[in-house]
Amino acid sequence: MIRRRTFVTLLGGATAWPIAARAQQPAVPVVGWLSGRSPEVEPLLAAAFRKGLAETGFVEGRNVAIESHWAYGHADRLPALAADLVRRQVAVIVAAGVGVNEVRRLTPAIPIVFSTPTDPVQAGYVASLTRPTGNMTGVSNLGIEAVPKRLELLHELAPQTTSIAVLSDPNVGEVPSQDTQAAARTLGLTLHALHASNETRH
Repeated sequence: MIRRRTFVTLLGGATAWPIAARAQQPAVPVVGWLSGRSPEVEPLLAAAFRKGLAETGFVEGRNVAIESHWAYGHADRLPALAADLVRRQVAVIVAAGVGVNEVRRLTPAIPIVFSTPTDPVQAGYVASLTRPTGNMTGVSNLGIEAVPKRLELLHELAPQTTSIAVLSDPNVGEVPSQDTQAAARTLGLTLHALHASNETRH
């Protein structure tokens, strides 16, 4: 959904403000990073993010700064962390999982790049996958289009099974999705949504 040049434009726009406004802004654009987890839990994601920035010409400490806010598995910390990033008026906010809902409630203006395990259209993040509109864009790692097919394959592997449990995080949107529910009905399956508890790792 998000293109590389889109993110570059979001950051580049931070350096093109009028002179009067620029004097009140940091010398380099600041990217806000909001995650409900911890750097120890998802080090590869954070490293991949910095690598992607570098590939577009933005190197941390040289021409871009990253303000990382981690909730360390405590979802109740996210509202305050999200509010702090909005207060700082960062150029872009990158949010993942449960952090997406928190930051989207606070700002209709600051661009938000999200990573979500749910359907971003169904969750209300964007109007459509091809034309997100608003101030939000991002990616879904759910593989939305493939979920009904996975359900079909699961049914083929266990044809006698009529009831399937779906483990989900209630903070990131409806799971299973409407498409998955429709596919289940077609196959004569009943889906039961089980909500996972907050991460407790420190």
